[in-house]
This record gives sequence, C-alpha cells and structure tokens, in this order.
Amino acid sequence: MTDLYDRLTARHMRVMEIPEWSNYLLNKWEETFVSHLSDEEKESIYLHSDRYSCGFLWHVFSWERTDRLVGEKAKELFQKQRKRECFVFYQLREDVLLVENASRLRVEDLLDEEDVYIVDKDFTWTYVQTHDSEELGPYFTYKS
Repeated sequence: MTDLYDRLTARHMRVMEIPEWSNYLLNKWEETFVSHLSDEEKESIYLHSDRYSCGFLWHVFSWERTDRLVGEKAKELFQKQRKRECFVFYQLREDVLLVENASRLRVEDLLDEEDVYIVDKDFTWTYVQTHDSEELGPYFTYKS
C-alpha cells in the first residue's frame, strides 16, 4: 500500500489511509454492484467461495453477470470519469485509501496493483483491476 500511497501523494493528490474500512467497503460494493444476483447465483460464480476461484467480487464481471466494459474500453472510461473523491480498496488486503482530489488518478497509477477496487465516494461507478488483467479485466461499470 505504501507504494500506491507514495505514488499518489507524489502526484499532489490528498490521500488518507482509512484503517478498518475494508470489510465495510467490500460489503457496500457488493450491495451496490451485485445486489441483482440471488444467493444461488452468487454461489454459482464463486463470489464468496474459498475453493476453486477464491471468491472474488469481480467474478460478477468475468462471469458476465452484469453489464460492464472490459480491457481498454474500461480503462478509457475510467480515465474520463469526474473523480473528486474516490475510495481505493482491495479484495485480499485490508488497506483502504480515500483520495480526495482524485481528478489526477490514472490507470497508470494502478499498474502494480492486484484485485483493487476504485469507486467514487457515492458508489455511482467502479473500476476494478484484477490479479490477471491480461485475461480478466480490468472492468468498469456504473451502478444500475
């Protein structure tokens, strides 16, 4: 996390670490972007599984269970978003950042990050970069 924090602050973004918010943000992300799936559908795409595919929330995208943009189109739309305040958090780490003047936040800032979720403060859109972005992602969608 220190590397990303340092990269963002070096680019004159105001960044705050928010300890203990990871579970809250992951749950809010699921409520916002995956609420249209039943518990059975979530289980069928291993959304919370500890076997096989390790239970990634972004499976809603890779299993094509919601509208989304993928790859270069996702990156382009993320770059175009008005980014005032954004949360940056991870699937498998407890690190959470609030980027307050996020208009400078770019895809290039996230190149070394895996299973990272970026949302605007109001959860109207999300950008997700997976650990396997060569084949799966990155993804972008709006709240439906």
